[in-house]
Amino acid sequence: MQGKGKIGVLIEEHFDATEFRRFNEYFPTQGYEVDYISHLWGNPQLNFGSNPENNSIEFNVTVTTDVVDLDPSLYKGIICIGAYAMDRLRYQASVKKGQKNQAPAVVFLRRAMNAGNIKIGTICHSLWLLCADSDLIKNRRVTCAHNIICDVENAGGEVVYTDDVTADLVIDGNLITGKHPGVVDQFMDVFVKEIEKQ
Repeated sequence: MQGKGKIGVLIEEHFDATEFRRFNEYFPTQGYEVDYISHLWGNPQLNFGSNPENNSIEFNVTVTTDVVDLDPSLYKGIICIGAYAMDRLRYQASVKKGQKNQAPAVVFLRRAMNAGNIKIGTICHSLWLLCADSDLIKNRRVTCAHNIICDVENAGGEVVYTDDVTADLVIDGNLITGKHPGVVDQFMDVFVKEIEKQ
């Protein structure tokens, strides 16, 4: 299949194994290259492992693309992978009272979201990265894992519910959010459709 461009996936240690496996299987069949990106702390590359399952790390990925000074327009879409990886990417080496989060991944995501024409996807816990700056999530309709609802709502996001659970999938402009890895196939299908509407 002819290449349609790249999908950038923000990643760090403790990423979701199911999402990682499915991203690598599905997006290339739709014509998209998957490019894993992160903050490399001055290193030429870093290796990250998935969340341990049964005391074993199933997947590892070596990342060579640093978000520092990375142009978001290189990508058709950007996805924040689930599990605890996005919490790690919120880390700031130094902080100042009253200053917006300056972690390189947050700065990159801020640029990507402000571009307006780049689709942004989050799934499960990865909405945490947007919670690092309320400007990224305030008044946006979203869904997420149940255990970060409080973080999302405290940051001003409007969590969408279906009866007594969060919605499986929500689209709000350029932001596509999925509830958890159990809906990853639906999430990817919708993400590609949203990209190709442009």
